[in-house]
Amino acid sequence: MAQLDFIHSDDIHPIDIVETVATHHEWDFDRLAEDQIAMAVEGQWRTYSITLAWSQRDEVLRLICTFDMDPPAETLPALYEVLNLANDQVWDGGFTFWAPQKLMVWRYGLVLSGEAIASPEQIDQMIGNAILACERFYPCFQLACWGDATPEAAMDIAMSEAYGRA
Repeated sequence: MAQLDFIHSDDIHPIDIVETVATHHEWDFDRLAEDQIAMAVEGQWRTYSITLAWSQRDEVLRLICTFDMDPPAETLPALYEVLNLANDQVWDGGFTFWAPQKLMVWRYGLVLSGEAIASPEQIDQMIGNAILACERFYPCFQLACWGDATPEAAMDIAMSEAYGRA
């Protein structure tokens, strides 16, 4: 993302910054409330629903990225094992499965205590990392639930993080 130098105010609301990032990327979004925004971001495997909410009390900008998933009941133990294996490989958030809603969820919270301000680049990175994690592990979840693969075999296809430049 190009530098977003057009945001200069020290008292700007974190969700205002998120809205600016979403506009910059031309993502569909809805400002649900003063402290919450929802958007849809197209990935390679799915369209991801992303919600960011600001908690003034906790001073945390929370990100939740979800996609539909309705695995067969008998594959849930394998899915939960793959979730644990995937979470061992990430540091900037984590997966959980919300069975009643049939949603795979990536969660992350950016602590902005002491009147800290999130930059547009930080927020863009937060959203980008959520999408990358979902894209990386989506095939693993699919293989564990529908491909008759063991959790370890399913994880073997997780795309590794790339470092450097080509």
